[in-house]
Amino acid sequence: MMKKLTDKVTWVGKVDWELKNFHGHEYSTRKGSSYNAYLIRDKKTVLIDTVWQPYDKEFVTRLKEEIDLNEIDYIIANHGEVDHSGALPELLREIPDTPVYCTAKGAQLLKAHYHKDWNFVTVKTGETLDIGESKLIFIEAPMLHWPDTMFTYMTGENILFSNDAFGQHYATESLYNDMVDNSELYEEALKYYANILTPFSSLVTKKIDEILSFNLPVTMICPSHGIIWKKDPLQIVDQYIRWADAYQENQITIIYDTMWNATRKMAEAIADGIRQADNSVTVKLLNSAKEDKNDIITEIFRSKAILVGSPTVNNGYLHSIGGLLEMVKGLKFKKKSAAAFGSYGWSGEVVKQLTDELGKCGFKLADEGHRSLWVPDEKELANCTEYGRQFVGHIK
Repeated sequence: MMKKLTDKVTWVGKVDWELKNFHGHEYSTRKGSSYNAYLIRDKKTVLIDTVWQPYDKEFVTRLKEEIDLNEIDYIIANHGEVDHSGALPELLREIPDTPVYCTAKGAQLLKAHYHKDWNFVTVKTGETLDIGESKLIFIEAPMLHWPDTMFTYMTGENILFSNDAFGQHYATESLYNDMVDNSELYEEALKYYANILTPFSSLVTKKIDEILSFNLPVTMICPSHGIIWKKDPLQIVDQYIRWADAYQENQITIIYDTMWNATRKMAEAIADGIRQADNSVTVKLLNSAKEDKNDIITEIFRSKAILVGSPTVNNGYLHSIGGLLEMVKGLKFKKKSAAAFGSYGWSGEVVKQLTDELGKCGFKLADEGHRSLWVPDEKELANCTEYGRQFVGHIK
């Protein structure tokens, strides 16, 4: 069902309630998602973005119910990733000569994805498209989060079509931020930022500063996933500014994997020591083999420090820890401390290996870590608790 946002702008996207994984299986979407596309009717008619390819025929069929496709004067492709451009081939089979406005990188990307030489019109920041009473202003936003990304601003309606920025993977029939559970909304927005935009935080700050310098009034921010920011729309911009600035809360997260619970017991004892040293800090323990990897990344994003633990197995650490550290390395977290711990039987090199990897991930190393031989007894658990107390002192 199409939904009118204003007299001129209609949401024509797709809510995907069944989506549980995204980017292959790299991102969990337990609350589903949406692919937001927007139809503008002024003196000229403009379609901004489409939907993911599995819904391409449905999208075009529903769009035909809303408008004669031949009335569409322009298509805006803010970003060529397939969740936004997937219905373009189906649509352009119907209206093949329609101009597709995108960045130069966008044209390259779309050609590489679909191997079609459509009627591309490439644009740069500050260029405009007159559509009648309103104009569309294009703003390049490279690496937020792909090289081709851009935003489109509509004058008169004062709407920023921001594509992936300010979005969330969050399925809801309620289009607007003031019509959903805001604790859920912000949790999904934080997860989205932590897992996707963190490595580009310096670019986020620069782009927001640039957009704010234009002094454009903003009535709505319309991203390509999740809800539309209508009530106090700049609240999410303010939140992005905070998230982009080496964000951290008063939290320490302990991440571990374990074979026979020796490393788990160490983790719990270390947590006790942290709480004894600072009862104001939030401590979270997460088993990397059992918890959702994106939820773990979100908790790391929140944390001022982390501890990572694994037993030594075949002269190395367990694979769930290895996979997680590869994700963390790519996300380039800033200004966070870390240390390693683990149990061992006959070799015990994992703590040093983890310490080295945490350094490569960009963490400030709090100490050389702590290891326990076999299953920790009461004396060794007391040593782990003391280690937790000392760790708090090392990160202050």
